Amino acid sequence: QVQLQESGPGLVNVSQTLSLTCTVSGASITTDLHYWNWIRQPPGKGLEWMGVINYDGDTYYSPSLKSRTSISRDTSKNQFTLHLSSVTPEDTAVYYCQQRTGAIWGSWGQGTQVTVSS
Repeated sequence: QVQLQESGPGLVNVSQTLSLTCTVSGASITTDLHYWNWIRQPPGKGLEWMGVINYDGDTYYSPSLKSRTSISRDTSKNQFTLHLSSVTPEDTAVYYCQQRTGAIWGSWGQGTQVTVSS
């Protein structure tokens, strides 16, 4: 069973870069057809897909966040990391990492609350 765990700061100041890491166990992030997503949920709103890194290291981002978002990976640690620059209070949300195999949505991390302080 694939397990994911988010880690990172719970509080970030406006204009800083938020970095969150997802540590994966139970599967390698380089396994064929595995896709590793970042998804967030602002308070009182629905889920928002932010971006994905696939088994080959290719990345794809939401058009609305593309200019501020990057996802990297460390295969030696079986981790992938979200970087979101120039944060504003509107980036306050619960951030989740999530695994997909092909078209099948799989495991989620428990989520981590990030608050952007002005």
